[in-house]
Amino acid sequence: MAPRSAENNGLAPYAEDPARSRGRKHPEAASLTRTAFARDRDRIIHCSAFRRLKEKTQVFVAHEGDHFRTRLTHSLEVAQIARTIAHALRLDDDLAETVALAHDLGHPPFAHSGEEELSARMADFGGFDHNIQTFRTITTLERRYPHFDGLNLSWETLEGIVKHNGPVTERLGEPGWQAIVRYGAGFDFRLDTWPSAEAQVAALADDIAYNNHDVDDGLQAGLFSLDDISEVALIGPILIATRADYPDLDHRLLRLEAVRRMIGGMVGDVLAETRRRANAHRPESAEDVRAMGRPLVAFSDAMGVELAKLRAFLHARMYRHFRVNRTRSQARRILAELFTLFLAETDVLPEGWRERADAKFAMDGEAGRARVVCDYIAGMTDRFAIEEHRKLFNLDIWN
Repeated sequence: MAPRSAENNGLAPYAEDPARSRGRKHPEAASLTRTAFARDRDRIIHCSAFRRLKEKTQVFVAHEGDHFRTRLTHSLEVAQIARTIAHALRLDDDLAETVALAHDLGHPPFAHSGEEELSARMADFGGFDHNIQTFRTITTLERRYPHFDGLNLSWETLEGIVKHNGPVTERLGEPGWQAIVRYGAGFDFRLDTWPSAEAQVAALADDIAYNNHDVDDGLQAGLFSLDDISEVALIGPILIATRADYPDLDHRLLRLEAVRRMIGGMVGDVLAETRRRANAHRPESAEDVRAMGRPLVAFSDAMGVELAKLRAFLHARMYRHFRVNRTRSQARRILAELFTLFLAETDVLPEGWRERADAKFAMDGEAGRARVVCDYIAGMTDRFAIEEHRKLFNLDIWN
């Protein structure tokens, strides 16, 4: 089976062509049945870090309800939206989907509160950033193959994961980013340019997914009501129009229909604005996209303004709601106590992790040991972190 290429699939001239991939850090024979990007996608789906996303917090901790989004369901929604947009723009939808599926692999338990706590604990040891942790997960921490650590993903996938939000040269002074610089030696990620159009699609699909499902989850959780959002930018006019079309619709279906329409409206805006920019700049290759100096794939200015207003509402009424704050506070205390204990007493770490922590201490001192402890905690699910804390800090728990 010949590898698929842009020419024989009617892709846009500026789409990434898997038949011309820059390859992998460790050379491998091409798959007979999948393109390079489809193979990357499959490796991500089968890795342990992806499975653990099923019990990692998006906003609500996993035990708070079965219908709230987790990192896994969020990633699947992002991937679906990314694939839809990429297909409509005649881009490589496998690559867009792959970057979308991988983008949250480095998130620790308990969402942003977990990241904030690990960042604070690692402040003197090189810091913590979930984007860097994603990169370390797929290039180092996942161990599934006999000839290399990590997943050995293609250059285009790694580039998209590293800089899906744009150039990152201003971050290179931060200690954690040196992991990317070291890996990129001889495998240059062009950190001063924009990524492929497919990676840009994944980034905007993330924005579309989380803003919409946070409205949905916030309504389900009772943090605000349909009446509260009827005058909020973006969702408000859609809700009013939906009510006019279906005056007798129950609240649940009204919520779902309004969110569905908002997703469609945001996707339509991205398609229109991206086509407008493509017509203005006329990129003829993926390299032209990288050299544009601004994103090719984007929301319109009007959508950007409306989206900022919606985010401000969600920040005030959801992300900083006292119920969410209570969970955030408890989560930070759990991770703080776990980190302090593991760093002081590596002999309570599981086998393998203890040996790794001691070896890194011998090589890099306290910072090396702290990084191993951080890796162990970052890989935990919400449920596992809670159980580890119970076992280690409650004498009535014996396992």
